[in-house]
Amino acid sequence: MLAYYGLFALQHRGQESAGIVASESGAPAFNAHKGMGLVSQVFQPRDLERLKGNRAIGHVRYSTTGSSNLKNAQPFVVDTARGRLAIAHNGNLVNAAALRAELEERGSIFQTTVDSEIVLHLLAQPASNGGGISSLRRLEGAFSIVLMTEREIIGFRDPHGFRPLCLGKLDGAYVLASESCAFDLIHAEFIRDVEPGEVLIIDENGLRSEWPFPKHRSSFCIFEHVYFARPDSNIGGTNVSMARVNMGRELARLHPAEADLVVPVPDSGIFAALGFSEETGIPYYPAFVRNHYIGRTFIQPTQMIRDFNVRVKLNLIRSAVEGKRVVVVDDSIVRGTTARSRVVNLRENGATEVHMRISCPPHKHACYYGIDFPDPEKLLANQCTAEEIRKYLGADSIGYLDVEGMVRSTGKPANEFCMACFNGDYPVPFDEKFDKLIMEKRGAKARLLEPPSERLL
Repeated sequence: MLAYYGLFALQHRGQESAGIVASESGAPAFNAHKGMGLVSQVFQPRDLERLKGNRAIGHVRYSTTGSSNLKNAQPFVVDTARGRLAIAHNGNLVNAAALRAELEERGSIFQTTVDSEIVLHLLAQPASNGGGISSLRRLEGAFSIVLMTEREIIGFRDPHGFRPLCLGKLDGAYVLASESCAFDLIHAEFIRDVEPGEVLIIDENGLRSEWPFPKHRSSFCIFEHVYFARPDSNIGGTNVSMARVNMGRELARLHPAEADLVVPVPDSGIFAALGFSEETGIPYYPAFVRNHYIGRTFIQPTQMIRDFNVRVKLNLIRSAVEGKRVVVVDDSIVRGTTARSRVVNLRENGATEVHMRISCPPHKHACYYGIDFPDPEKLLANQCTAEEIRKYLGADSIGYLDVEGMVRSTGKPANEFCMACFNGDYPVPFDEKFDKLIMEKRGAKARLLEPPSERLL
């Protein structure tokens, strides 16, 4: 049940599928259940009753490689010469294509199209053939991973630390989660973040660390602070909500506006809007009301679903904005679909001016480390100037936070972050096959949204 509750707290990290694998220590039987949809949809009381054991790992999926279907839902379970293994993975391996080709040549048979399965195949190799923990050195890219063996729970982060992973304690037992907000829900004590390159091994003897990876500079994804992480999580000693309030303050200093109202785009724009309002003195009002039965539009698997969700996700309180000059604060503009619809909605409801303020810099580059920013040709800021974006959105003005202000908001130095989606500086090179694999997947998503008339041309 604790894994189940933890997944509820982490639902924002993926809404395509969910799964849990449970086991008794030392027992070969792994009880698993997974399905497509939200945690509340996948798990019924009878499913949870079958998940017997004193250890478990769980996963909510947001696909960045591999198609969105049940076959690719995690955790994965395999039988090896060393016993059973289960894995839950957050991130992207940038050398996945090369590793998979090599393993297939050795006779490995893959059941899925996701890079996470590669880790299992590497670990399952005989020690004489480079298997076991030492095989993790061959992984390149972003990976925060939790493994369950018949006797251990193992958690580790890539040496750059792109994705979060933290350690907690509950009733004398250790727990791992992507974010500390999962610990709050189950009343676990937050101990610390798992360090980049650290492998934590939890067994009947307690907790120990190994360091199999070469040392690299930290490259934590700064977009976790901007959007992806939950605001009540603490990452790297920084509370996410406070970082977002600071981003709003920095944004107000950089791009002030003469307006009557500051309106956030919920949920991830709320704290930046608070900071903008506090800094400028313009009243804050949550004029957009969110339908909480609709998920996060950014992490939906197809543009068709994103477009539908944009229309039904938020409703506007007309009396709050009619006749007002409005500053709309959002966390980011990626494709422009959501932002444009917001401006149109405000105009239709009587706003006299609409000023867009974005609490991060323009997204100009694709992400290869676990966030589904599309082909740069589909990124609005990669194709248009700020003035062209303003015209496309139909706004009276637009202002983006700069890189320096975004970094200051976190209280950390710039050299601790990956900001490749903003500046094109990729900490880990990716091979052309991986680039092609990512773009083909994103292209397949884009093709799904083409209207029939366009497909017939």
